[in-house]
Amino acid sequence: MSTDGTGSGEPILQATGLVKTYGRVVGLDGVDLELYPGEVLAVIGDNGAGKSTLIKCLTGAEIPDEGTIRLEGRQVHFKRPQDARAHGIETVYQTLAVSPALDVAANLFLGRELRKPGPLGTVLRVIDRKRMRQRAEEELAEMGITTLQDVTVPVENLSGGQRQAVAVARAAAFGSKVVVLDEPTAALGVRESQQVLEMIASLRDRGVPVILISHDMPQVFEVADRIHVQRLGKRAATITPRTHSMTDAVAIMTGAMREDVR
Repeated sequence: MSTDGTGSGEPILQATGLVKTYGRVVGLDGVDLELYPGEVLAVIGDNGAGKSTLIKCLTGAEIPDEGTIRLEGRQVHFKRPQDARAHGIETVYQTLAVSPALDVAANLFLGRELRKPGPLGTVLRVIDRKRMRQRAEEELAEMGITTLQDVTVPVENLSGGQRQAVAVARAAAFGSKVVVLDEPTAALGVRESQQVLEMIASLRDRGVPVILISHDMPQVFEVADRIHVQRLGKRAATITPRTHSMTDAVAIMTGAMREDVR
């Protein structure tokens, strides 16, 4: 059975021949990946398959030993996560990087605070909280996030799903080219997980391509356009929910089924 589901057009993000080793341990063994505009690409695989290492290399948290990464056709070299963010790649990790004591608006603009106009902002560096809260409300409304009515509420008072919404909204606000979500529903209930999936669909509707790392197969098959399967540090296949079943995906992950990788 051959693999179907290659995206159309030119990839917005493309990795070719990525290799990453840790001493004698091989994290990535010549991995290729393509992310196309306006799609959700899921990355699945067993523990130790190289999912996390692949994502870290794509987002600047790790530097690959070999291989190339291209963004919009141009080769890029990320030495730290800030480099990837500067190129429009935002990542929401499983351990949410939110500040519990700050409110929703402050978390959305964490590290990118808006300053008051004129000397107050340029010289005294006074934060424009009113404009940040207004922008935060606009961004949440555009994302269709209705569970966060008050952007002045401290994040520590929010539920797990609401905190995830803040992190995803921040990524969407500043991830102008790519948003990467690492196990975004791992610690959430059914209702909150569904809200996150709706946010992912909203990102796609806005034309923002998403890389989704997840172990939840039903969620992957619900929201993904294509599925990149990692196995033993390599890409085992790229499949789609239209051409393959969840059973097929698990079989490829475990090596029970082999695919033509392309």
